[in-house]
Amino acid sequence: MTISGYGSWPTPVTSELVVTAAVRLGDVRPDGEPGTEGAAVIWAEGRATEGGRTQLVRRPDRSTDGSRSDLLPAGANARTAVHEYGGGAWWLHPGSPGVVWYVEWSDQRVYRLDHRAGDDPVALTPEPAVARGDRYADGHVAPDGSWLVAVREHHPSEQAPATEVVNEVVRLDARVPSTPQVLVTGPDFVAAPRISPDGAALAWLSWDHPSMPWDDVELTVRDLVTGVDTVVAGGPGESVTEPQWQPDGSLTFLSDRTGWWNLYRWMPGEDIEPLVRIDAEIGVPGWALGGSRYALLDDGRVVFARSSHGFDALAVRELDGTITELDTPFSVVGSVRADGPHAVVCVAGSPTAEPGVHRVVPAPASAGEPGAAGVQTLRAPRDLGLHPETISVPEPIQFLSGDAEGSPRTGYALYYPPLGAHDAPADELPPLLVVIHGGPTGAAAPVLSVGVQYWTSRGFGVVDVDYAGSTGYGREYREQLKGAWGVVDVADCLAAARTLAETGRVDPARMAIRGGSAGGFTTLAALARADTPFSAGADHFGVADLAALAADTHKFESRYLDGLVGPYPEAGDVYRERSPLTHVDRFSTPLIVLQGDEDAIVPPNQSEMIVDALRARGVPVAYLLFRGEQHGFRKAENIRRALDAELAFYARVFGFALPADEAIEPVEIENL
Repeated sequence: MTISGYGSWPTPVTSELVVTAAVRLGDVRPDGEPGTEGAAVIWAEGRATEGGRTQLVRRPDRSTDGSRSDLLPAGANARTAVHEYGGGAWWLHPGSPGVVWYVEWSDQRVYRLDHRAGDDPVALTPEPAVARGDRYADGHVAPDGSWLVAVREHHPSEQAPATEVVNEVVRLDARVPSTPQVLVTGPDFVAAPRISPDGAALAWLSWDHPSMPWDDVELTVRDLVTGVDTVVAGGPGESVTEPQWQPDGSLTFLSDRTGWWNLYRWMPGEDIEPLVRIDAEIGVPGWALGGSRYALLDDGRVVFARSSHGFDALAVRELDGTITELDTPFSVVGSVRADGPHAVVCVAGSPTAEPGVHRVVPAPASAGEPGAAGVQTLRAPRDLGLHPETISVPEPIQFLSGDAEGSPRTGYALYYPPLGAHDAPADELPPLLVVIHGGPTGAAAPVLSVGVQYWTSRGFGVVDVDYAGSTGYGREYREQLKGAWGVVDVADCLAAARTLAETGRVDPARMAIRGGSAGGFTTLAALARADTPFSAGADHFGVADLAALAADTHKFESRYLDGLVGPYPEAGDVYRERSPLTHVDRFSTPLIVLQGDEDAIVPPNQSEMIVDALRARGVPVAYLLFRGEQHGFRKAENIRRALDAELAFYARVFGFALPADEAIEPVEIENL
């Protein structure tokens, strides 16, 4: 160990390492007949070095040496803009191995690709009258493979107000171009259209303004012969997600009717049966479409992901109803799909490994080894070349905070201590970086993130706060943010920082706060206070003016603030009081702002308003606008520049030296 000041430790975790060969793994699906062992697997990779596009990758056989091939032609991008957040951009049919259906980002049309035949992709949906005017997602192919259903989001014009956007379930020919036939219309939002195994029924989810998909969602089933609709579950106070038809004609789904997203089964003409009821979350908030957190195996067992106290795990429900957590290293799990009669595939990672694609085979209960499971890695995470002892592992912490009325309550966070190949002077404490996840209905992810290690390996402590309103702690905790956004989230972030400072773990004079999107709003709100404990901040495409956001955002979130703040304009006074822009007179903390110029969720004017206001007040501020970026940066060169600029900003503000071997470009800070 060599001695070097906190923040200035030389490290192999550079911005180049963050993006080199980096991928965002999305959904994974077996490609073959149901119940077939050893079939091919397809997964999605978002590649920063290819402009952030999503490629579909196929591994042909799990018994091979791991060879894999890209399916989409050069430049193609399997990504949908439905709800702006997308998800469910591609799908398969078990009876059509070698065929993939996907939504192309550039025009948002549905394409059919027979990669086994070597054909070019064929557009199945008409070219819209307005560029990207019809967007598709979350498709499902009928049992006979001849037709499919999907969510369509219709935008009448580029300047259409949110009220003119129409979301529907439509039917398409699965083989050749056709005119979409509307099956479900009327609700403000629809999701997860799923066709029954006999092709005679359709299930879907729906909700209306001002609800979000984690608030009040109905699950409806239509008899396609008689046209009769049956509301199976959901409604006021109940969120339903992930409906899946099973081979016996039953319908499984997740519901938070007990306060936790648990698993239930419905058979037509029978009562709903609980399959898994635990004080943990199987479901996740429906920001993206097409997710899957559970799978029923052919032998009747259920394998599911569950979140408890900030960490995921895989578990199995045995035939007798007992639930056993599987012995795997995973702390974050997504896209759980049945793979043959006895296994699942999933995308999962751990505190010391980035997400990879894995096959998990739970041992049968009769084996006498509860929780035993075989894990085969199909797509390994990157080999970062980091020594295990230099990887900072998250520590779950709890701290005392307050609710909107100031009453005491418990807050939660993950703390990553500084850890690297260097040490610091004995009389020095590390700077702290408070990280605020987006959403705000979201959660911290306890998985190896090179973006987090970028800071910890330099000598920063990092605390990722699961403030009130975060998911993974049940509906009651999630709803503590109702009407209190900008209050309890800020209180939790301040409390987490002060707790770490008071216990001597970090330097109270060098605490920074950073967040993106909703986390950017909380960042600004935490800085727009006379009593802020922070001496620096980083706002990534955050909200500065709540009223402006309510008037200028996309349909999916256009009424989100009704629940978080209050109905607009009736609660206009609350919007003004909660907006950081209203309190720029309290700002004195240096701030760096990073923004994409094509962001449709938090438009650039939000960042420009706060930057202009701070400039006028003489507050130190840096502003970087990234061309061609939307909500969150996807291009390698922009990810690198954003990270390095933020580090250079903290170095100037906190007064530490940058490692000489990285040649980090400085950032201009006005008024400093």
